[in-house]
Amino acid sequence: MIKHAVTEYPVQDFIARRWSPYGFANREVSEADLRSLFEAARWAASSFNEQPWSYIVATRAQETEFSRLLSCLVEANQEWAKAAPILALGVTTHQFARNGKPNRVALHDLGLATGNLVAEATARGLSVHQMGGILQDRAREIYGIPDGSEAVTGMAIGYASDPDSLPEEIRRRDLSPRTRKPQREFVFHASWREPF
Repeated sequence: MIKHAVTEYPVQDFIARRWSPYGFANREVSEADLRSLFEAARWAASSFNEQPWSYIVATRAQETEFSRLLSCLVEANQEWAKAAPILALGVTTHQFARNGKPNRVALHDLGLATGNLVAEATARGLSVHQMGGILQDRAREIYGIPDGSEAVTGMAIGYASDPDSLPEEIRRRDLSPRTRKPQREFVFHASWREPF
């Protein structure tokens, strides 16, 4: 299933096709495709080329590891994300390795890397559903995430399922229309809230 965005201005097709399904098909993702997603993340821009992002990944084929990573998601996300063939956590480090000073754009840079990953996934016919609902302390404990770094987001990666095969609640979410604020509500000039 593809849910094209209705855009105000033209964008690349893969941007209009990107969406975050709750339902994932029972279909594995090839290792080559998965490696390409993280290669796209690898080449994201970052402040001073610091690349402060890391990812922890588990595939459903690795049952024990998949269960461990699934347990780092809040219960509501576990309910639907368990169907995805791949789960991941996005982690960032908050200090520059080169001088130990705070990196105030570390979260931004993780977002850029993950944006690249999502764009590559969409171009390959895959879907990524990102989640803020993770258990950071549990992730730190299970994976030994060091002080100065933190798990920020979760991701479910796979192929979107046919909505007709989903439980009613998830089916409703996946069939709901895609909406976004118009540009005039977030692109400003001259002063705050004055539309560009």
